[in-house]
Amino acid sequence: MRSGILTVFRKELLEVGRDRKTLIFMIVLPLLLIPLIIQITTDFVADAEQEAASATLDYAIFGQERLPGLAETFASTPGFEAVPLDDPAQIPQAVTDGRIDLALVVEPLAQAGGQHVVQLHYNNAPLTSKVKPRTNEVLTRLGSDVRRERLEALGLGDPALQLGVAEPVVMVERGTAPMREVLGERIGGMLPYMFIIFCFLGAMYPAIDLAAGEKERGTLETLLLVPIPRHQVVLGKFLVVFTAGVVSAVLTLVGLGGWLALKGDELGGDIGAVMQSIGATDLVLIATMLVPTAAIFAALLLCISIYAKSFKEAQSYIAPLNMLVILPAFLAMLPGVELNWKTASIPIANISLAIKELIKGTMDYSVLVAILGSSTLLAAILLWISTLWFRREDVLFRQ
Repeated sequence: MRSGILTVFRKELLEVGRDRKTLIFMIVLPLLLIPLIIQITTDFVADAEQEAASATLDYAIFGQERLPGLAETFASTPGFEAVPLDDPAQIPQAVTDGRIDLALVVEPLAQAGGQHVVQLHYNNAPLTSKVKPRTNEVLTRLGSDVRRERLEALGLGDPALQLGVAEPVVMVERGTAPMREVLGERIGGMLPYMFIIFCFLGAMYPAIDLAAGEKERGTLETLLLVPIPRHQVVLGKFLVVFTAGVVSAVLTLVGLGGWLALKGDELGGDIGAVMQSIGATDLVLIATMLVPTAAIFAALLLCISIYAKSFKEAQSYIAPLNMLVILPAFLAMLPGVELNWKTASIPIANISLAIKELIKGTMDYSVLVAILGSSTLLAAILLWISTLWFRREDVLFRQ
């Protein structure tokens, strides 16, 4: 039995190695694209943050007479430049046209000595916008000056007493979660999403070529004449597709690990610390989680390819399957979705959530064993269905 499977495996692996498109999806893209995506993303975000923090903000003020010192504070703050604007009604259009970045409108005081309310008008759509924090910093500084003047007028000259009156109760935040867990929760969902997608793409073209492609080329009949049981032929083909998926997933991890080794030190702050805290053991466990994922994809894709009459028909069947892979993998990026015994029963999503937990460093290994077991069982069922398809002449040679 073993010799028959290995014979088919070697034969199909040789054919896959000759297909340039398969090699690109299986080796080149996983190895190079992940580091490239991460590098471009980190560079882009860093440049955007720096540009937003250092850009000169054009502003207009209305009702400045209601809050003495407002215009002078902004005029003396670097990075702000006043722009004349005649009417507050022009603010939305002026922001849209780019004539101003923000406008401040001081509301009339409800009562003497009361609270000044300053409206901030700006484009709040860009995620990298620093208009609000930079403006709030200036207004906070002005508010501190106004508060100090008012308290001194009431006879409270001691800064400690002023602070006690202005803020009698202060909450000090002390988060108990380590920074790896905090940031892993925020960015840990993206990495398994990419791993799973590349694992699927790596297995897709070999699966189509080794079944539907052979039907189209007319070589399937020749293979069936070889004195090897049909289930061994299926197992040999499955191992090739499975190997392609595993290679794609592992090379994705190699690309990430290589990028961390070369560029990890350049990442500053907490993100850099989290990325560098992902060690070799974590990467090995992530690779282990991708093995049953590759088996599921290999068995499912091979099953579809065996049923299809041609390469093109197999592609048309597999195209909608992309969404069935993407949506469960996407669950790990949604807020509030955690790995538990309930979500551990959802195929693909459980792998994605488990990889996220490994990145966070909060993996429950009892759940990990259950996920590996259930995923392996699912792959075995799909492989059994593929074997049934391959034994039916009306499927192999359907018109």
